[in-house]
Amino acid sequence: VQLQASGGGLMQAGDSLRLSCAVSGDTFSSYTMGWFRQAPGKEREFVAAIRRSGGDYYTDSVKGRFTVSADRSKNAVSLQMNSLKPEDTAVYYCAVGYPVLSAVALATGYRYWGQGTQVTVSS
Repeated sequence: VQLQASGGGLMQAGDSLRLSCAVSGDTFSSYTMGWFRQAPGKEREFVAAIRRSGGDYYTDSVKGRFTVSADRSKNAVSLQMNSLKPEDTAVYYCAVGYPVLSAVALATGYRYWGQGTQVTVSS
């Protein structure tokens, strides 16, 4: 299984950006799709996830600004990011796996990872 994330860029505070992640090598109709990010000098952190049931989950700092969506017919997941802030600056990673609901925000619950795409937000 391979994941290819794209859509990163250099943005200004308040801008919007949409990240995409294409999954190949397997049908992932039952996977949970997740987005994580890692800022320089910090641990990788959970951003958002969407389960097969359609339930979506967000870390508190992005609620109301970010929206995760999945197009399972195309094996793709997206992260729409609005009202970007400098603190959103990080490398963003997409991931797929079968985390239990209580572990949807844990990186250990995801089996396959994309290579990451850089998002930089200037003030």
